[in-house]
Amino acid sequence: MKKALVTGASGFVGSHLVEQLLAKGEYEVYAAIRKSSSKKYLTDTRINFIELPYEDTKTLREILETCDFDFVFHIAGVTKTKNIDDFDRVNFRYVKSLVDCLQGLRAKLIFTSSFAAHGPADEVTNAPAKVCDECHPNTAYGKSKLKAENYIKENFNGKYIILRPTGVYGTRETDYYVYFKTIHNHLEPYLGFVPQRLTFIYGTDLADLCILAAQSPIANKTYFASDGRLYMDYEFAKITKDVMHTWTLKIKFPLFIVRFVVFVLDCISSITGKSFTLNKDKYNILKARNWDCDVSDLKTDFGFEPKYDLKQGVEEAIGWYKKEKWL
Repeated sequence: MKKALVTGASGFVGSHLVEQLLAKGEYEVYAAIRKSSSKKYLTDTRINFIELPYEDTKTLREILETCDFDFVFHIAGVTKTKNIDDFDRVNFRYVKSLVDCLQGLRAKLIFTSSFAAHGPADEVTNAPAKVCDECHPNTAYGKSKLKAENYIKENFNGKYIILRPTGVYGTRETDYYVYFKTIHNHLEPYLGFVPQRLTFIYGTDLADLCILAAQSPIANKTYFASDGRLYMDYEFAKITKDVMHTWTLKIKFPLFIVRFVVFVLDCISSITGKSFTLNKDKYNILKARNWDCDVSDLKTDFGFEPKYDLKQGVEEAIGWYKKEKWL
C-alpha cells in the first residue's frame, strides 16, 4: 500500500481527504494533527495519527525519513487569526520547513494554496484569472500563500502540484455556514451595488482532485480549482433560499459602512483575542467583484469531473447542517 500523509487532517477538507483515501483501500493514511485538535471526524481505526514539529526541522526530517511517504497532502493552514504574524508563521514558514525536510525524499507534495494567492480576477474586462497571470493578492492570507507557492517552485527539487481552490464549501465547513445561517434568519446581505462574480468547489470534490493530482504523473504545475461554473452573488442567494424554502429581506451595504464595521471588529479582536469571520482580509475578498478562474486544465491533465454543482452542493451541505442541528 502507498503511504499518504495529510496535514490539517482534523479540518474541513483534511478530514474529507482522509476518509476518501481510506475508502479507496490503496493507502496507509497518516493524519497530522495537533494534540489539541478534535478527532470528531477522524474515528476510523485505520488512521495513523502523527504530530509534525514544524519548528524543529531535525526531528521533522527524521519523522519524514522514517515514514517514507509516497504522497504528502499539505492542507494545514490558517485562514483567519487575531495575530497577522500567524499567517506568515503557519502558511509560509511551516511550509518552508516541510519542503526543506522533504528534499531528497520520494514523496510527491500536493500543496493546497488558495485563489487568494492570485488575488481577484480583472474587474474591468471580467476575464477569468489564469495561472499565467501576474499575482496581486489583496489579503495578508493570500500573500502568505503566494509566498509559500513561490518557495516551493524555487526550492523544492521533488515533484509537486499546487492547487488554488476558490470558495470551498460543504459539510463540516464553518465560514459559508455563517452565510447559510444568515439566509436562514431571513436576511440576504450584499456588499456594494455591483454584482459579485463567484466560483466554488465542494469540499469532497476538492479532496477527489487532490487524490487525482497525486496519482497523476504530471508534476511541478499550478492549477486553479473550482467546479468550472460561474455564479453571480444573487444566484448563490437564490439557490440557498430555494433549498431552504425560505424568504429573505435583501440589504445592500455601502462599502464604507462595512469597512467601518470591520475596523471596529478588528479592534475588538485585538483586545479580546477573539477572531471574527468578518475581518480586514474577509472584507477585501468580499469587496472584490470578480472571482472567476480558468480551470480547463483540470479535465485535460487529471480528467477531473466535479460531482457537485452549486445547487447539489448547497442541498447536501444544508441537509447536513440541519441534521447536526447547526440550522
